[in-house]
Amino acid sequence: MASSLCLNSCAAVPGAAKQILSSLILLHKFPSSLGHKYCISKTSASLSVPITDKKEIRSTDLVALEYADLNLTDKISQELGHVRIRQHVNPLSSSFSVPAPVPNWDEVFKDPTLPLMVDIGSGSGRFLLWLAKQNPDSQNYLGLEIRAKLVKRAEFWVKELALSNVHFMFANAAVSFKQLVSTYPGPLALVSILCPDPHFKKRHHKRRVVQTPLVNSILTRLMPEGKVFIQSDVVEVAEDMRKQFDEESGVLQHIDTVDPSVLCDNEGWLLNNPMGIRTEREIHAELEGAKIYRRLYQKRKGS
Repeated sequence: MASSLCLNSCAAVPGAAKQILSSLILLHKFPSSLGHKYCISKTSASLSVPITDKKEIRSTDLVALEYADLNLTDKISQELGHVRIRQHVNPLSSSFSVPAPVPNWDEVFKDPTLPLMVDIGSGSGRFLLWLAKQNPDSQNYLGLEIRAKLVKRAEFWVKELALSNVHFMFANAAVSFKQLVSTYPGPLALVSILCPDPHFKKRHHKRRVVQTPLVNSILTRLMPEGKVFIQSDVVEVAEDMRKQFDEESGVLQHIDTVDPSVLCDNEGWLLNNPMGIRTEREIHAELEGAKIYRRLYQKRKGS
């Protein structure tokens, strides 16, 4: 199961890009150790990043390097206008209350019987696109995103990469998840909720995506030994999600109790990202020195 879910088994960042990332991160933390002016390039990605001081190291450059193998184009942005990931969309707004139409799965995926990963809040889509490219014949990927422009651009990239195992939908997961996954012909193998909108104000906590109905829908449909991966760079959000999934200990167990080789810190947060690649938000947050709080659950056999 682990290999099909790309947990701990996918190829990590390509060697050349990894070297560049290490150099950039080292320069960011210890600028004097690498001098004052460098130009680091990765020929295969046609990417050159001029650096004169640590202020010029941008997280967007690191994102481009980490996802260099996709060779994505931004030309569609001219049609859509400025495309960015904006926080604090209100999912309780009436404009997001209509369930997304269920697609014809035979048209969406080449083989709709393959195990499915659903990424709730898929953002730009690069994370799922990378996974889909790594596992073209063993796994399907569905991204649910509440920002329509991001979905449109991600679907453009799907066609550009000619991938038949990944699909993005404009959908409010709180409203649409249950109906969508219940109609999917294959098993639900993995659900990820990665750095969701934090909605910091207490009166807005009801807008957070992880609520009891969604948790119940995930657990009902998730296959035995299927997994739930959550993470956030905001500790309050991570603790809120953790509390809700920890309460389902009769159905879920944390991965370190299944596999003792998985390392956690003293508070039970995963020390490493198990997916093989970081999300864009992870890259942004880690460049700023933030900690990423992660938990990975597995559904018990017979549950």
